Amino acid sequence: MKALVKTAPGFGHLELQDVEEPKPNPDQVKIEVKYAGICGSDVHTYEGNYKVKTPVTLGHEFAGVVVEVGKNVTEFQVGDRVTSETTFSICGECKYCKSKDYNLCAHRKGIGSQQNGGFTKYLIARKESLHKLPQHVDYRAAAMTEPLACTYHAANKASINEHDLVVVFGPGPIGLLQAQVAKTYGATVIIAGLTHDKIRLDKAKEIGIDYAINLQQDDLHALVAQLTEGYGAHVIFECSGAVPAVRLGLDLLRKKGQFVQVGIFSKAEIPIDFEKIIQKEIQVTGSRSQTSRDWEPSLALMNEGRVTPKALVTHELSIGDWDEGYRAIKDGDAIKVLLTSN
Repeated sequence: MKALVKTAPGFGHLELQDVEEPKPNPDQVKIEVKYAGICGSDVHTYEGNYKVKTPVTLGHEFAGVVVEVGKNVTEFQVGDRVTSETTFSICGECKYCKSKDYNLCAHRKGIGSQQNGGFTKYLIARKESLHKLPQHVDYRAAAMTEPLACTYHAANKASINEHDLVVVFGPGPIGLLQAQVAKTYGATVIIAGLTHDKIRLDKAKEIGIDYAINLQQDDLHALVAQLTEGYGAHVIFECSGAVPAVRLGLDLLRKKGQFVQVGIFSKAEIPIDFEKIIQKEIQVTGSRSQTSRDWEPSLALMNEGRVTPKALVTHELSIGDWDEGYRAIKDGDAIKVLLTSN
């Protein structure tokens, strides 16, 4: 079968290869992948800015159908429509594993980074990570459960109340999902981007986000002040990984506001205005990936139509056309790209 394999560290080294079809062990499930999404971390991996174990088939956002189960698997059967958490293995002994915070286990191995992922026809997942798809969630939407779970996880790092003002920086797939999740709490939501984000900002308006702001044209400070009687935003979700957005977010927050960092920076060390954090008693929290607790609520949000990830899909390509998807993302012509093995 064909697979899109990161063969070595550094820029590039992403090749379409013939690989052996995998077999599940007694506690695993074999999935035929229907759709797999290109994540920002896949782009960073391609560009050499995100470390993975090579060689490895990329792709950690996916959905498909069960085609084979291990002899110890009774929870799933052939024909089940499923998606899977990215966790492939854990130590099972640390405090984080025992509290089911698998995303923080130091020995965790993830699908698409340390274990072969979804940019292929078949992959193997552990039974504990699988989730059946609800009735109204199709394969396209389900392939975006993982990024939705990440934003659901981030939303739970803050306390969002009805009528709060929430500002999301970065109108990429994560930011657009984060904005939709914030809307489910009854918040008023602003999403902010730049001129080259026009397609994404237009999409934000289309899916019901209250305000879509071009920071190079619009006065975000004035809008936030107008909507909050000058107090400032209640919650900031920084989803772009851009240092200027961090500075602006801290400035826009009210006293005792909440700042949640979701986006990953190109460099680990960045300048932060701690004076604002101290003087305004701002709560700053990081949000890493997702946990198993975030998946069923995320599937429910899609099943109920409260969040519509499928609306973000702009391109559907075969894994052999990865380059086209990559260019569309980099040029700002794509929001979400899904790949198939066909």
